Amino acid sequence: MYSRGWRVVAAMRSPESGLAALQSKTGAAVDDSRLIAVPLDLTDSASVTAAAKAIQEVVGAPDALVHNAGISAAGTLEETPIELWQRMFATAVFGPVLLTKALLPSMRTAGRGRVVVISSQGGVRGMPEIAAYSAAKGAVERWAESLAGEVAAFGLRVTILVTGTFNTDMITDAGTSDHRDFNGPYASVHTKIDRRGRAAMRLARPPEHFARGLAKALEDRAPFARHAVGIDARMLLVANRLLSSKALHRMTRLAMGIPRPGALSPLKNRARLETRAPLETDPQKH
Repeated sequence: MYSRGWRVVAAMRSPESGLAALQSKTGAAVDDSRLIAVPLDLTDSASVTAAAKAIQEVVGAPDALVHNAGISAAGTLEETPIELWQRMFATAVFGPVLLTKALLPSMRTAGRGRVVVISSQGGVRGMPEIAAYSAAKGAVERWAESLAGEVAAFGLRVTILVTGTFNTDMITDAGTSDHRDFNGPYASVHTKIDRRGRAAMRLARPPEHFARGLAKALEDRAPFARHAVGIDARMLLVANRLLSSKALHRMTRLAMGIPRPGALSPLKNRARLETRAPLETDPQKH
């Protein structure tokens, strides 16, 4: 966005080191007024309020507000602590809602501006082993759809960007909070999903491809838009329109290598063992 002439206000938890990294990446001078950093921790309401004030002091009503903060976590419902769910929703839903709420009055008064929320394939369909992430992305999509209906009459626009797989820290072991127990009851599920997930990661696109998709989305004139960025995201959106929920659920299970329904049920396994056991002739034993 900086290279395309935008004045970028980058909100981040560590603005000192983060701004230096952005300046190095973009070639911006230290005192370049088109690239500014403000501190923001979306899980802290006081930080969100302060960031909104700082943004308005620098640029007034922003022409675009892009919500791209996120965290990555893996694990089944039984394995993930409730604190993870709270942090996931604070980062992806509650924080962005609060920041937008603080900036909307100035944007509404200006009669222009676009709010962009970054979703993912997990926001289109609930994905196993990343339930907290999927739930948060699904929630932010429904919020964005609702917001679009509320602000369109004031000249404001809303866009949802459904992203595919991109080569960022979010898909790495270091960038993911891993709660999976590979020795627990879900071990066979973890192993198969992990193997196929790592194979898919080798096809991840460079983040610059996403940046171009974001830039294009900001040029959209529609009051509400939902775009896919990445071929895998586009394919999922098409499948989501064409297939029934039942068919898409089965397709997801097969693509991720999840065992068939009931395959790990202790009742089925017990019945199989009893079928293979020798016949008992003592009528007193059951």
